[in-house]
Amino acid sequence: MREETISQIAHECGFELAGIASANPSADFDRYQEWVADGMAGEMRYLTDRRADVRGDVRNLLPSARSVICVGKLYNTPDPPQQSGDAKISRYARGRDYHVVMRRALEEMVARLTAIEPFEWKICVDTAPLLERSYARMAGLGWIGRNTCLINEPQGSWFFLGEVITSLELKPGTPPPDRCGTCTSCIDACPTQAIVPSADGWRVDSRRCISYLTIELRGAIPEELRAGVGEHVFGCDICQEVCPWNSRAPFTDDPDFAGATISLEALAQLTPEEFRVRFGHTPVARTKHVGILRNAAVAMANRNSDR
Repeated sequence: MREETISQIAHECGFELAGIASANPSADFDRYQEWVADGMAGEMRYLTDRRADVRGDVRNLLPSARSVICVGKLYNTPDPPQQSGDAKISRYARGRDYHVVMRRALEEMVARLTAIEPFEWKICVDTAPLLERSYARMAGLGWIGRNTCLINEPQGSWFFLGEVITSLELKPGTPPPDRCGTCTSCIDACPTQAIVPSADGWRVDSRRCISYLTIELRGAIPEELRAGVGEHVFGCDICQEVCPWNSRAPFTDDPDFAGATISLEALAQLTPEEFRVRFGHTPVARTKHVGILRNAAVAMANRNSDR
């Protein structure tokens, strides 16, 4: 199968980025193991349990793997009209759950490709034990910035990533050069100083990251980090918002990613059933009702302290 055919079909299925990586183990795995060993995964046990070693070789997911088709789907949307007191929800979580959207599009892509030439495959969307940013970089989709986001030179970093591990032998792309240069905008802007130096660059200490604190952490947010959380109740976009490569990032018109705002007061008053109705089809459901109430309480306290 021609690589150009794969790229064309990927774009027709709604992916703005598409490329191919070899299914060889990623050299980034050693860095990942060091990051885990240093405790920077926090309470995210799915990153530290038996699945951690699975990430060392893509053939653990598909024994016949020869290539990885990597795609990126733009989710950047204009900020909806906001008022003082609105809760801050990361833009990736404002609309429909991206796992559903991405898998649906990847399944369509696989159906069209296997109709041309049968092959073994496995779809991965975020939750699979795969170093997806590493393979996306290897496929030529972008470089990994200091904030650990994949950055595409013309289009920025507002992308969901997905992969199709395949038994096809395909010509891999070429990783682009790192174009962060001397810029430290993301490091300087992080309110909780979550982007920390490492022996070979920079990495994110999840235990200080606002996204981790408002989504993955169970229990109380550490008191010394609460002020830095600000009015964020689910995720954080600061390190992407200040990135110069996102200054001209395009917007998507995909209705799946459109969303509305909600005030902190309204959020804090939601019943479990109201939370399910409002957020059950979005990524916000991950933090659960009790988590969103905790986050709203911290955000309201921060807002009041600023007055």
